[in-house]
Amino acid sequence: MGVILNIETATKVCSIALGKKGQLLDYIDILEDGYSHSEKLNVSIVDLLKRNNLSLTDLDAVAISEGPGSYTGLRIGTASAKGFCYGKDIPLIAVNTLEALANRTEIKEGVKVPLIDARRMEVFGGVFGINNEEITHSFNYVIEEDSFESIKENKYFFGNGAEKLKEVFLNKKGYNFIDNIECSAKGMVTVSERKFINKEFEDTAYFEPNYGKEFYTTASKNQ
Repeated sequence: MGVILNIETATKVCSIALGKKGQLLDYIDILEDGYSHSEKLNVSIVDLLKRNNLSLTDLDAVAISEGPGSYTGLRIGTASAKGFCYGKDIPLIAVNTLEALANRTEIKEGVKVPLIDARRMEVFGGVFGINNEEITHSFNYVIEEDSFESIKENKYFFGNGAEKLKEVFLNKKGYNFIDNIECSAKGMVTVSERKFINKEFEDTAYFEPNYGKEFYTTASKNQ
């Protein structure tokens, strides 16, 4: 039950949080229009440790948000997490991004459906119960008029992907929306602590994020 650095870079939010015994010690969330992870992540980690009178030697593990999410963001977060784990010989913990996002909300009935923008009319999502137990594994979904009708319970949608759904289902019965919930390392703290206790560690050398779908590039129009 040590000190865990949690890193969340699956979306445009560049977020870090310190947890100890499953309790949030401190955090930094940075949300800008573009991806600032490469410039802000490591500097923010140093600042967060310093203001809590800690150093890298005080860390017992590093937890990384494993996706699904942005290819670029996940690569940057994973590279930093691996570097700290290699340098200090401490374990690497992977936390499902959607589970961490579900952790940021509370409902008394129905199901949680955290959604992450996957561009166009696509989202990454999952379905979780009121105690954050996973009901449906992570999926990549194209939003259509009958989306999520197979889920009969009241559905609570949130995350940056929920905005797309709101345009289609804002007044539909059983479709509820929770605003202003973004991915944050704060949602990782209890999950990473549980995995630390259970020694659910990743192979640091071979760990790869879950991008949700294949990464591809297009040729520059200037060429």
